Amino acid sequence: MIYTVECSFDDPASEAQWNEFYSAEKLPALISVAGFRTSQRFKSLSDGCPVYLAIHTVDGLDVLTGEEYRQKGGGNFARWQQHITNWRRNLYDGIEPAPAVQADEVLVMCASGPEALTGIGLAPLSMSAVALDKSPLRRWLASMPRRNAHLVERISTSVQIYTPMTGQLTSERLVRAASDTHVHN
Repeated sequence: MIYTVECSFDDPASEAQWNEFYSAEKLPALISVAGFRTSQRFKSLSDGCPVYLAIHTVDGLDVLTGEEYRQKGGGNFARWQQHITNWRRNLYDGIEPAPAVQADEVLVMCASGPEALTGIGLAPLSMSAVALDKSPLRRWLASMPRRNAHLVERISTSVQIYTPMTGQLTSERLVRAASDTHVHN
């Protein structure tokens, strides 16, 4: 399943520190939680949506309600909480793992249907919200070369473009399982 967390941050004076905390401390803590498979963080290049987006591949909702998540990842925002705005979380079904978006690519997301993305030659993946905020209920996403991002800017205000802030982190369990499969094949 895909777990998304979106928010904006309203204190420019501490925003760089918050980003450092989130990217360097929070994401590694999350990926160490049993049931977290991948994590990657993005910043929006579009207006009209939360500025920050984190996309995680998780085993299911029980991962997010478990004690290990509460201790390592959930709720450790106390220092920053007063500045976090436009916050929402969703758990989506339909794809896994989350696509890894490279530094020379952008992530493109749309909640109004796949047509805007297929119209510029992308093959979007479809996700349906099954838990948490359930808003938006459906989303389509694709990655594309950053040099082509201007194509998206022309098509629709319902399409958001995100640039990766981090590479995609993967759990050691996932890396180990992939390497074991490769050795046995």
